Amino acid sequence: MRTTESGPPSGGERAAHLAAALTRLEQRIDAACRAAGRERDSVRLLPVTKYFPASDIEILYQLGRREFGESREQEAADKVASLGRLSQVRWHMIGRLQRNKAKSVVRWADTVHSVDSDRLVRALDTAAGAARDEGVRTNPLRVLLQVSLDRDPTRGGVGPDDLAALADQVEATENLQLGGLMAIPPLGMDPDSAFAELAGLHRTLLRAHPGASELSAGMSGDLEAAVRHGSTCVRVGTALMGERPITSQ
Repeated sequence: MRTTESGPPSGGERAAHLAAALTRLEQRIDAACRAAGRERDSVRLLPVTKYFPASDIEILYQLGRREFGESREQEAADKVASLGRLSQVRWHMIGRLQRNKAKSVVRWADTVHSVDSDRLVRALDTAAGAARDEGVRTNPLRVLLQVSLDRDPTRGGVGPDDLAALADQVEATENLQLGGLMAIPPLGMDPDSAFAELAGLHRTLLRAHPGASELSAGMSGDLEAAVRHGSTCVRVGTALMGERPITSQ
């Protein structure tokens, strides 16, 4: 939330803002599920808390949220360390991930949403194995394959033609669990068209990998379209948290 000339919002004001925003967002998701003929519990809300302070996560935790999405490794690691007392939290890495960050990310992430290369798969598998050997984590790292719907590798994501091979590679590892797919509609592309293509790719994936049921798609501006096309997890920042702060934690 932006700092104004009168100073930052008080804890009570911020809590009220987040509670009201969460109610509005839940109403949107409820309506989207009804319109799509889906059960409400088939779509999870993942609050995207990057750039916002740990105190906001504490407020959302008190409001019943248990999963949070971060995209900057160091910022996330700092928050995880400061919020260790919130034992039920599950952290998601939703941003593009460099291989040299794998060792750190596997120490706190339940799920990585942005796996898009064979080299990253190998790095995460090795790092997750080491973390399990150290007792830092007990479960395999859950990963989603990020699909590039515009086929532009510079923006992150694996091309649709290479998706099956990457999924097979993940399934062959010892320390990763294939959770499903993630995608972000390309700029300028109609969200319905993008999510329809993604849904088709997901159906194909499920035939070979029935356990890969997660479809992480939809954000503040397009979650309704994503829900229409089968999203099981909408990643929402602005509509819940407000505008990005001037300074980050």
